[in-house]
Amino acid sequence: MKSPETPDKIQLHGFNNLTKSLSFNIYDICYAKTPEHRQEYRQYVDELYNAERLTQILTTVTEIVGANILNIARQDYDPEGASVTMLIAEHPIGPAEDPTKEEPGPLKESVVAHLDKSHVTVHTYPETHPDNENGISTFRVDIDVSTCGVISPLKALNYLIHQFDSDIVTVDYRVRGFTRDVNGRKLYIDHEINSIQNFFLDETLDLYEMIDVNVYQENIFHTKMLLKDFDLDNYVFGMGVDELSEEEQAEISRKLRREMLEIFYGRNMSN
Repeated sequence: MKSPETPDKIQLHGFNNLTKSLSFNIYDICYAKTPEHRQEYRQYVDELYNAERLTQILTTVTEIVGANILNIARQDYDPEGASVTMLIAEHPIGPAEDPTKEEPGPLKESVVAHLDKSHVTVHTYPETHPDNENGISTFRVDIDVSTCGVISPLKALNYLIHQFDSDIVTVDYRVRGFTRDVNGRKLYIDHEINSIQNFFLDETLDLYEMIDVNVYQENIFHTKMLLKDFDLDNYVFGMGVDELSEEEQAEISRKLRREMLEIFYGRNMSN
């Protein structure tokens, strides 16, 4: 039973001025044995996640959070990489359910709420390991979804993670500013949250090891995600696993896992 201090719907004085920002980095790791394979991998991910494809993904994000697109700026870079920025505004149709309810968002698009002016952005960064003999290449995607008003951008979290080959993910969520209720009392957050993990679907939780670093008094939440298991055949670019000996397969798997662990923990590992 809710107490009188926590009603089902907060009565606000004027517009909800809270800003909710979701930022995360997604890393895809690959093994490409030869310089030619590494260059082909970089071209492959660059074409797969070009500005047009990223625009389609962000368009679905705006539908998930219930927004209208006001403006799009996008750019493919030479020799590789792309960026897309969208200015968004509230959806003309109100929510059919409580938009601040603490529950996972969908994997596919669905309009669930409305918000006022804000933005979504994405940037890509293909990268090859400087040690050519190592054979490791990475692809990083940086995404920011920032909204004002009652809706939380966490609704788009599951969809975005499953749009990329996400081996390592770092997620930051922060609620900034304050709004006032009808009695003039400041509200620094308008929904319950104790972990970003509360917004993941079970199928996402099953795939990743996760750790939290949260600063509750500042409304700052941080979750790091590491893929639990991987099929080597999906990580070898330019050849098949059947072309490799068991010893080579074991060594490549070790290199891939080491790269994932270094990115996850944010430090280089000794040999």
